[in-house]
Amino acid sequence: MLCTTTTQLIGQTPVMSIAVPNRDATLVLKIEKNNPGGSMKDRMARSMVCAALEDGRLAAGGTIVESSSGNTGIGLALAAL
Repeated sequence: MLCTTTTQLIGQTPVMSIAVPNRDATLVLKIEKNNPGGSMKDRMARSMVCAALEDGRLAAGGTIVESSSGNTGIGLALAAL
């Protein structure tokens, strides 16, 4: 998949399968650190922005205000691009 925006990369993280020794089980890992912001919070932030745009709470080109200086803030900044 050729992406043209950062938000298209969010959620396109790899899945890794690991056999569990001495058990009839497999552990499946979703590698969320591969999101553009390095966190699973990128998904949540994109979902919040998309939902706000769809229901009219956020106009295209509008302002997002968030008090986070952590992963949520980074995810919102990426989703706002």
